Amino acid sequence: MAKEKGRKLIAQNKKARHDYLIIDTYEAGLVLTGTEVKSLRQGRASLVDGFVQLDGNEAWLHNVHVPEYSQGTWTNHSARRKRKLLLHREEIDKLESKSQETGHTIVPLALYFKDGRAKVEIALAKGKKEYDKRQTLREKQDRRETERAISAVRRKQRA
Repeated sequence: MAKEKGRKLIAQNKKARHDYLIIDTYEAGLVLTGTEVKSLRQGRASLVDGFVQLDGNEAWLHNVHVPEYSQGTWTNHSARRKRKLLLHREEIDKLESKSQETGHTIVPLALYFKDGRAKVEIALAKGKKEYDKRQTLREKQDRRETERAISAVRRKQRA
């Protein structure tokens, strides 16, 4: 069987980018069971309520929903179990020191396969206030309107 190449996205947490200001991102490996990998290969997962907790010298991914594998037997995994993240010692130490600051948390942004291995993109983030969220939406809407106006002018010039 040929080895997979590239990146295949499984799940993305779009709400995290809306609710948090992303400070720094990291790529981490996941410790998974066989049925979890098979379920992920079917493209089924949800990162919506997920968060990362640092416990001693280890990082754990909590509340990520990987549904049970449909062909699994009694060896099937539980859907919301905590999963260990594979990070370098320096990365864990840096995350731990930064997450101690008030308002900082670690959230998963994306779950994907990279060259056949399951990876999760985690981010050190700071919670946005309601007015920050409105400001971000306003900027996004303004950018979209200017792009529309520019494309309309270009269409008129061509015609």
